[in-house]
Amino acid sequence: MSTSFRTIELSDPAYERDGLRSITVKTPNLSGRGDITVWIPGAELRGTEPLPLVILLHGVYGSHWAWTLKGGAHRTAERLLREGQIRPMILAMPSDGLWGDGSGYLPHNGYKFDQWIVDDVPNAVLEALPADRSIYLLERPFITGLSMGGFGALRLAAKYPERFRAAHGLSSITHINQLPLFVEEPLSAYCQLDASDASVLNLMIQNRAQLPPIQFDCGTDDLLIEPNRALHRALTEQQIPHKYQEHSGGHEWPYWQQHVVDALLFFNSILA
Repeated sequence: MSTSFRTIELSDPAYERDGLRSITVKTPNLSGRGDITVWIPGAELRGTEPLPLVILLHGVYGSHWAWTLKGGAHRTAERLLREGQIRPMILAMPSDGLWGDGSGYLPHNGYKFDQWIVDDVPNAVLEALPADRSIYLLERPFITGLSMGGFGALRLAAKYPERFRAAHGLSSITHINQLPLFVEEPLSAYCQLDASDASVLNLMIQNRAQLPPIQFDCGTDDLLIEPNRALHRALTEQQIPHKYQEHSGGHEWPYWQQHVVDALLFFNSILA
């Protein structure tokens, strides 16, 4: 197989289960290897239209397996697909680069954790997919994530609006200065970029004319509820289109398991 990566390791289909495939690639953006879990709908569910890509970003302490083995995201997607609520989609769930308690999906300390997501993940998924590549719609993927992953999803869509079709954040960090609520690494380790890059709001204001559709939500018992409310108020004042919702729940997997449905339905509405 020709590849844009120095090395790429794929799981053996003989041992794969539940439509899940594992990928490990070596990339200069991480100065080493990165892992991705991919879910591909079964052949009987794929239909005839090209399959779009949804990138799901995990939060602190986790890795590429979190959305499947703690969140059951692939089972949720399959259920929605079988119920006719969404069209077939591919889910790509990368690691964040495994730096400290969480990389923030930011460039720092010589690593490009943002470019790993923006550039490498779609390319790695394309190279790992079976059959005719023309049946996949991997350009301008959708992106979502929880907590630190919500920060990554909203920030990357605001920073690189031309690269994403839509973005959804669950229980999102909205500014880099909220990372110390979760990580033991000092904030100074992350602050190696322009100050405007540290704020979801600032980036959305800067690129307001090019933003893809934006949606985010938060639990009313979540420690990040006030930052999310503040982001909603500021975007409303700036007349930047977006959708914001609050639901019961806290900063926990039962909330994310339930409301990843909202992200998938939102992305499906964009396709429709």
